[in-house]
Amino acid sequence: MIVSTNLQMQPALSDGELNELRRWSTGSVCNGWEQITHRDIVGEAINLEPVQDFMPFLGPMIGYAVTVVIQPSDPTHKQKTPNAWSEYRRYVASVPGPKIVVVQDLDKPRLLGAFWGEVTANFHRSVGCVGTIIDGGIRDVDEMGQAGFKALARSLCAGRAHSCPIRWGGEVEVFGRRIVPGQLIHADKHGFLAIPPGDEPELLEATRFMDAKECQTVIVAARDAVGREPYEICDAVDRAGETFRAAVREKFGSKK
Repeated sequence: MIVSTNLQMQPALSDGELNELRRWSTGSVCNGWEQITHRDIVGEAINLEPVQDFMPFLGPMIGYAVTVVIQPSDPTHKQKTPNAWSEYRRYVASVPGPKIVVVQDLDKPRLLGAFWGEVTANFHRSVGCVGTIIDGGIRDVDEMGQAGFKALARSLCAGRAHSCPIRWGGEVEVFGRRIVPGQLIHADKHGFLAIPPGDEPELLEATRFMDAKECQTVIVAARDAVGREPYEICDAVDRAGETFRAAVREKFGSKK
């Protein structure tokens, strides 16, 4: 059965804010998110299983989730819904971008067919998708990268098998993390961060602050080692660490 909610999701952040967030690594964005959220920061929003970035040269990606479920091992899905690809493509095209396509593979832990390849990546890129997170396999890695379409996946797979969309627009689970359509995601070679709804508005300011304070305190103390004895470097880092923590408490203490 196909589920298509055809959500007209309203972006939580402006294009400029998203572009700025894309300049930071996912780890840096996570540092900011941890300061503003009321969720449990231990594994609450990140992938809980290993995931590989097959296009690290494309840098970080950020976008809103569009979701789809596949099962390449089962030929009956194509037989029951011969128009599934066409209907799914129209669903993806109807959603505002930038978008990240989040794909749950029901064949897990087996890798029996790739949903992604050169043609599929180029179509999705043309309708505002910047990349994918798929708990399954991909192929045509070079061609996908040339299209500017980033992929975080479980592994590679040479064949397609009976890969096709079987339902979309609903909650999915990938790499141990549940994702809902419209959820803001930041991802790079370190993994992905799925921002809980409601945490988006303060995310950019918090990320800016944490990155700037690190650069002004602990990073400079750790790097400024010329002519110093090892114990002097340790003392400098200790002092810088306390300065950094005090600034974080002053900025975010009331929210933690």
